[in-house]
Amino acid sequence: METMTNPEHLSLHGRRLLDRRRFLGVAGLSTAGLALTNLLNMDGLLAADSRTVSGKAPIRPKIDPNNPYASREPHFDMPAKQVLVIYCPGAVSHVDTFDYKPALAKLDGQKPPGIPEVTFEGPTGNIAKPFWDFKPRGETGKMVSSLLPHLAEQVDEFCFLHAMTTDTSAHPQGENFMNTGFTMEGFPSFGAWVTYALGTENQELPSFVAINDPRGLARSGKNNFGNGFLPAAFQGTDFTAKNPPNNLRRPDTLSPIADQKTVELLQRLNAKHLEQYPDDANLAGRIASYELAGRMQTSVPEVMDLSRETDSILRAYGVEGGSELRGHYARNCILARRLLEKGVRVVQLFNGSDPAGGNGITNWDSHSDILTTHAMQAEIMDQPTAALIADMRQRGLLEHTLVVWATEFGRMPFLQSNGTGRDHNPDAFTCFLTGAGVKQGFSYGESDEFGFKAAVEKSSVYDFNATLLHLLGLDHERLTFYHNGLERRLTNVHGTVIKDVLA
Repeated sequence: METMTNPEHLSLHGRRLLDRRRFLGVAGLSTAGLALTNLLNMDGLLAADSRTVSGKAPIRPKIDPNNPYASREPHFDMPAKQVLVIYCPGAVSHVDTFDYKPALAKLDGQKPPGIPEVTFEGPTGNIAKPFWDFKPRGETGKMVSSLLPHLAEQVDEFCFLHAMTTDTSAHPQGENFMNTGFTMEGFPSFGAWVTYALGTENQELPSFVAINDPRGLARSGKNNFGNGFLPAAFQGTDFTAKNPPNNLRRPDTLSPIADQKTVELLQRLNAKHLEQYPDDANLAGRIASYELAGRMQTSVPEVMDLSRETDSILRAYGVEGGSELRGHYARNCILARRLLEKGVRVVQLFNGSDPAGGNGITNWDSHSDILTTHAMQAEIMDQPTAALIADMRQRGLLEHTLVVWATEFGRMPFLQSNGTGRDHNPDAFTCFLTGAGVKQGFSYGESDEFGFKAAVEKSSVYDFNATLLHLLGLDHERLTFYHNGLERRLTNVHGTVIKDVLA
């Protein structure tokens, strides 16, 4: 009461509120401002909500920081719920595998007009016919070379994209582009985007597993399955059938009961600590990752125990009877199937390695002696990969799993000056899909008569990734993450879904 009778006790601002004229003036201006705002909004002249470059509202998944791996709904319903990416670093020669070009045999040994004088690694040589014979396969009569006889038996189930193109002819940038959508490093991988959007069904295993080649990491290393600027929870966890994740084995000096009680105590302490910082997403994410690691101590040894596989499965995959590398890769293929059976959302399986390059010895990069080097890689990859796809089909996994077979670019229809190898070709290469949501026994796009450049229904890497996301029920134009002032997405500002390949 004293304050009301003694205005001098009020602040300057408070005394101004007691001024009737000033009060009416402010009220009038405020009402006019509200009216103007409403009129501007009706005319669409107000600053718009956040939009992607295509003008669509972004869809950012609602992620519980306490459980970042929880399963989330896709943008729209599609058959594919999981994805297996079989990636072949080094650039598989499309003209020696899946892209049949009779003109190469007609011009073998010649150098017709139009062949560039120099390509990625130097001077060019003459046109060379395929190093392996092609013949029709399956009921569709698809022409496939004898280099990959086991995969050739399944062409009626595959959807080939023959007019793929990329923006680079260098391996590290090519791997980055195919697997992250950008040639530069630091961007999230395809698998990270998918698990960011969808989480995973199995809370005992990582949502995204990268199974590296038995010989090591591919050229771009962990960038191929990294999280980039997405939360760390969505990076791929890399291990192989031979090398399990690090630091999961319980020390022999610690009993199972003591180990479990330790885990329970840590959970209580972590929960209490998190209560003090409820809005700290990074803290919650770290706690979630440690808890997942604890659950993996029992789940990973179980899924990696291949002793439960039958002899017929081991024979079908080619675990024995071939090179030692094929045996290791075959075990990786079995591990991939077991992970998918357990509900892991994304499995990326590598066939090829070597950060320093290997000229066809550790990957498909055959700049010389392609007849020997491609044959060596095919012996490792063909039978186990074909068995993996056939096994998944027999078990019903392909009803809800999309399988992607890819490489970063193709190889030239002419030889290098050494006369025994093919150089990089970013203007035409082949990938294939099979499984949930994809047409079977279908070929999309064509390269020219030499397999030199994409000629009909050309597809970019952006289109390819847009299509993969679509097959998983995700709108590539709306799946975004706000980073450095931009609504970032896997396909940057490009990409069109290739609807002709959809079943």
